[in-house]
Amino acid sequence: MITVHYLENSRAHRILWLLEELGVEYDVKTYARGPDMRAPKSLKAVHPLGKSPVIEDGGKVYAESGAIIEYLLDTYANGAFRPEQGTDAYRRYVYWLHYAEGSAMPLLVMKLLFSRIPRQVPFFLRPVANMISKGVASQFVDPQLADHTAYWESELAKDGLFAGSELTGADFAMSFPVEAAMSRVDGVTDRPAIRRYLETIRARPAYQRALKKGGAYVYANS
Repeated sequence: MITVHYLENSRAHRILWLLEELGVEYDVKTYARGPDMRAPKSLKAVHPLGKSPVIEDGGKVYAESGAIIEYLLDTYANGAFRPEQGTDAYRRYVYWLHYAEGSAMPLLVMKLLFSRIPRQVPFFLRPVANMISKGVASQFVDPQLADHTAYWESELAKDGLFAGSELTGADFAMSFPVEAAMSRVDGVTDRPAIRRYLETIRARPAYQRALKKGGAYVYANS
């Protein structure tokens, strides 16, 4: 039995969704975020970095969303959710599977962190911290996020999904960056192909089952 160590309102949701699509039995161990929004220290007993998602299967621990997705596809998918090697769809699948954490999430995390900096300093420093945070975001982070979300829009406009017309591991990987961007990136809610993509994946019965299994997930409402 697979155990998913599930931090609330996190990237772990996409792992539950994939498991539901695969029809694999699993248990969920849920962790609440602390006042600092970080995972509790108890997760370090599972993996030294104390991050989520983490899964246990067959006595082994697997961390990192992309690695978990690849492991689950290798082990349980019987060829599903992965295009045929050598095709253009496969090239796109590999690219977006790695892009999700390698390119998209660092910018989205920076956007989140800079928005919170003014609240983490003494009251009398907040005006200065707010000015610095907004300056960095507007000059560095926001322009890059605008480029990235425009890129998503152009790619999704082709087939509706990230690696062709069929659901693949790339879509599980990219689901969280896209959902997080809806509340962090100006203008992304007005991009029709991105909106259609979210409507498509959220309408899937497996996605809805994952919501019930994992509990509240704020990004599903973006």
